[in-house]
Amino acid sequence: MARENKLSAEALALIYLREERGWSRSELAQAKGLRGNQLISRYQTGERPLSREELNILATLMGFSREQVDAAVFLHSLVSPSNPPASGSPVDLTPEELQRIDRAVIAHGWTRAAELRAGLIADKKKRKEEEARREAGELWKSLRSLSSRERRELVEFSREFRSWALVERLCHESERAAADTAEKALGLANLALVAAARCEEDERTRQRLQGYAYAYIANARRVANDLSGAGEAFARAWNLWRAGEDGGLLPDWRMLSLEASLRRDERRFEEALELLDRARDAAGSEPSAQGVLLLKKAFVCEQRGDLDSALGALAGATPFVESTGDNRLLFALRYETTKALCVLDHYAEAEAALPAVRELAEGLGNELDLIRVVWLSAHVAAGQGRPEDAVARLEQVRQAFSARDLPYDAALAALELASLYLKGGHTAEVKALAREMAPIFRALRITRESLAALALFQEAAQQETATVELAMRAIEVIRKAMSTAPRLGNS
Repeated sequence: MARENKLSAEALALIYLREERGWSRSELAQAKGLRGNQLISRYQTGERPLSREELNILATLMGFSREQVDAAVFLHSLVSPSNPPASGSPVDLTPEELQRIDRAVIAHGWTRAAELRAGLIADKKKRKEEEARREAGELWKSLRSLSSRERRELVEFSREFRSWALVERLCHESERAAADTAEKALGLANLALVAAARCEEDERTRQRLQGYAYAYIANARRVANDLSGAGEAFARAWNLWRAGEDGGLLPDWRMLSLEASLRRDERRFEEALELLDRARDAAGSEPSAQGVLLLKKAFVCEQRGDLDSALGALAGATPFVESTGDNRLLFALRYETTKALCVLDHYAEAEAALPAVRELAEGLGNELDLIRVVWLSAHVAAGQGRPEDAVARLEQVRQAFSARDLPYDAALAALELASLYLKGGHTAEVKALAREMAPIFRALRITRESLAALALFQEAAQQETATVELAMRAIEVIRKAMSTAPRLGNS
């Protein structure tokens, strides 16, 4: 039987909101400043009319917004819609037909409301993420000019320097710094770890942040040619990452991408390619991510001797990279493409491409990038029949890598220089070079068999009987040991 005194939408909304908040009528009356709860009871029973304005006041006392009040009232209109007055027309709807329409309206309304709510939540989260990252950018500006000690003190003792977004920013700055020096990269990654451990989030979020920071510590160690230390850091990174949770804030494709670089340098090429495929799936349609990952794939394919696949990956990366306008990605694309031209013996095309590569490197301002462009130009000069120019450039590269304590790169440049000397019959220069590089060769962490091959070359060089073939064999030893021939600083 239908109720004779049907409650108003406002009265029903008051009942729902009070119950939802868990307040009694007496608690609401007390918050309103009333002596008893009689007025609240009369509102709820319909004995006293409840205006929308009064409902808004009561709802505000309970912590509800006007929008939430509107939603509660709207719910009543869906459940108990008012029927149109009968017109006496033969096509007036029957009560059953009206009920079916009402059910369809309710279903559609809830679906639309759920979609709208989900969309608004996602939009709000995105804006909060963007704001947090913008603030982290400002914090980084204040940290950038400070010493390592001053940076650490700020992170340790100032709450504003312990956000998840700053941890992420420090990690990404570490990756950028790796193109210049491994030492800077490691310092920033360690600072990110300090910030992550002190981040004022829940424990699982801190674990996820620490895992992310350890991945960048691993990357810095890789760039420093400490592959063993990089592997240990990655094992710890994934343990912490899997134990934690961040609600999707941190991009896991970056972790996979960094580990792929490590596996490539360990010459575990199939693992590297599998990690890059997983990273591409995780990255979705983001152009910059796809561009980075395809560039890395090209480098892996080149290192394992699959030049066709390398060129295919470079071609695939081109539209993604060019759409970003990111000069670092553009530099990597141009550099790798020019290097591939050298491998194909297309030295004239490579030489034509070099000025654009050099201009991008100069704009980025990373010394390692500039050194590697000089290395690439030495290959071009040798291929174009200008051995004196190639020798001068390789000598510059060798000294730069030696000064930066990058023994594998320095050794490789030295051996390429030796092969050029030997092609010109300059055995005395090779003897002097081998003597100068002896400490560098001893610093290499390579197998006994590889050491024996280097020792054979050094002995022959000292006796001035070294050959181009011996030099090339030694070059292959270094390439197999560390896959850095020539490598983009943080590829």
